[in-house]
Amino acid sequence: MRTVIQRVTRASVTIDGVLKAAIEAGLLVLIGIEDADGPEDIEWLSGKIVNLRIFNDAAGVMNLSLKDTGGDLLLVSQFTLHAATKKGNRPSYIRASKPDIAIPLYEETIRRLEADLGKPIGTGIFGADMKVELLNDGPVTILLDTKVRE
Repeated sequence: MRTVIQRVTRASVTIDGVLKAAIEAGLLVLIGIEDADGPEDIEWLSGKIVNLRIFNDAAGVMNLSLKDTGGDLLLVSQFTLHAATKKGNRPSYIRASKPDIAIPLYEETIRRLEADLGKPIGTGIFGADMKVELLNDGPVTILLDTKVRE
């Protein structure tokens, strides 16, 4: 699983002109799923997302997690995170899972994040044409890949 995690002041996802989900201060997480992903990836990723200490404490130091702050989370599927651009100028998305594999993993990731965070999260709709708006706070943007755990 690949993610782009952005600390936001606010974020929202709209589908066909209808607001699907909106959050205030917290994290917008874009997630791409590949066939090699499984339960261990979900467990590791969820733990990292809710516990990343990227929010400021009273001294202005990034020392608090989403869990510590009680912030919101918006999870949006994005198959283009698995774009291969090595050859030519047209990205290949062959590594991105097809819906029959990706949707159950995406739904399990939602359940795990909600359990680890202790509250519901906002989501997009898998495979939909979504309009995502955000106000990046910082800016703070973190990349996580469950296959490259740096």
